[in-house]
Amino acid sequence: MDEPEDLGGTDASMNPVEALLCALGACQTIVASAFAPAHDITFEEFHIELEGDLDPDGFLGLADVRNGFQEIRFVMHFKSNEPKEKLEAFAKFIENTCPVGDCLTNGVKLVLSGVAID
Repeated sequence: MDEPEDLGGTDASMNPVEALLCALGACQTIVASAFAPAHDITFEEFHIELEGDLDPDGFLGLADVRNGFQEIRFVMHFKSNEPKEKLEAFAKFIENTCPVGDCLTNGVKLVLSGVAID
């Protein structure tokens, strides 16, 4: 992982919030692949296009805005002969089943268990 140069990185790789989007897309893709047979869904290709709104001024302490994403949007792309209504229902199932999506939607309690000096 990396950050842009203006944040002290080398901009050679994705940053952690970009990785979060990748984790969501990867999880949704796994759910689609794992559950398609049980839902009698077939597709040749599947990918997810994701984007999110993040104001870096929160992280930098320059404004009183949230540090993380304010919104994440995604489009599920199917290459399939299935009816659109069937794929829309399956997309809802994917959205409701994805563990990463659940963490983002419902939040997760983060617990600092201590500080270790090694």
